[in-house]
Amino acid sequence: MRNRARGALEEDQKINLTPMLDVVFIMLIFFIVTATFVKEIGIDVTPPEEDQPEVIDPDKKSIVVKVSARDQIQIGGRNIDVTAVRANIERLAAENPEAPVIINPHPDSSADVFVAIWDAAKLAGVQNVLMAAD
Repeated sequence: MRNRARGALEEDQKINLTPMLDVVFIMLIFFIVTATFVKEIGIDVTPPEEDQPEVIDPDKKSIVVKVSARDQIQIGGRNIDVTAVRANIERLAAENPEAPVIINPHPDSSADVFVAIWDAAKLAGVQNVLMAAD
């Protein structure tokens, strides 16, 4: 009688892992399916072809934004804050709507500043935003 009670007690103490495994596999399938449909957003920075680089007409005025190694931004020779980039580009683009914005970053400048300038130029309504390659 004691053996039967001990066997029943041991059987009750085992954890049934089947429902947990079912949930894990369903979650795995869900994550695999949703991961394939996520669209990654980024800036297309394909380098120009070596044979024919795009040359800007020197007679055509352009808006040049320089970024120093210490992430200082210059437009027209004036140091400006990253929050004032959009307003400056809007003002210069209003004077010359066809002018492209050329971002000239220093190799040691951070990508965050470059992206902030790129976004500010796009928000200012400029369609032609370029990166200078020295």
